[in-house]
Amino acid sequence: MSLERWLANKFDEYDADEIPAGALSVAALGGEAGDATWMRADPAHLRLNRDQLVLVPAIAFGLQAAEAELLAETLNKHFTGQLAFFPLSAERWCVRLDDLAAKGLRTETPTEVAGKDINRHLPSGEGSKRWHALLNEIQMVLHEHPVNEARETRGEPVVNSVWLWGAGRLPKDAAAAFQSVTGDDPVARGYAKAAGLRHRELPANADTLLARLPEEGRELIVLDALRMPLALGDFEAWRSRLVELEQHWFAPMLSALKAGRVGMATVCVPDSTELVSFETTRNDQRHFWRRPKALARWM
Repeated sequence: MSLERWLANKFDEYDADEIPAGALSVAALGGEAGDATWMRADPAHLRLNRDQLVLVPAIAFGLQAAEAELLAETLNKHFTGQLAFFPLSAERWCVRLDDLAAKGLRTETPTEVAGKDINRHLPSGEGSKRWHALLNEIQMVLHEHPVNEARETRGEPVVNSVWLWGAGRLPKDAAAAFQSVTGDDPVARGYAKAAGLRHRELPANADTLLARLPEEGRELIVLDALRMPLALGDFEAWRSRLVELEQHWFAPMLSALKAGRVGMATVCVPDSTELVSFETTRNDQRHFWRRPKALARWM
């Protein structure tokens, strides 16, 4: 279960195949989603690997805001009257659709597809052939774009495609057993905004977050730094970020738990075939006779 699908289950009890990530992202990043249908169209690099086209999302290789604006401007000129591209941030774009444009469409998130052959994960369902043709047209428009020529000269991955996913409208009855959400993921923040919860950007460390205690209720903290390195098989970056999470988040949270500043901590690990969850309280920390198990035992 991906992070996005886990969030949908928590906030929306979403039982459809599609998660309205586009509308949620617009709401999270300062736009007005209204009643329109939105879809994510994140910039990406398609890398040829033998006989496969492998997806590398822009969030994995970096894209400047000015570059994103120029690329989106060219696409908007080409698709005038058909699609409107909105670069909400450098790596996260959306398109606004007509009501029926994505009905019955099923897509996968960039994290689910990253490092894999896109031909096995293209949009499916009703009207999907239209989107396949549209994706090919987008790739032709981006081919030899001045931004990409400059990136290629610098030895940087070019933006030769977008990844279409997450079509739908903003949920009207979003609710969850949280009182606040902290994180940079726009789907999480979009759900929080739709549900009327406190929502904040992710601070540099847990100490900054803990400094604002006491606050009532349960808080969802989205730590997504490991997602893309793991999806792309970049285990050196994954290990480095895991160490940072331990130093800046898990260790301070454990100290706060032992000191009674936090009543309970639950760690959920999505983005796997089976959701893994761990829960502990202050009283659990007093069971000194329980010996810690090696990480391999839990895995």
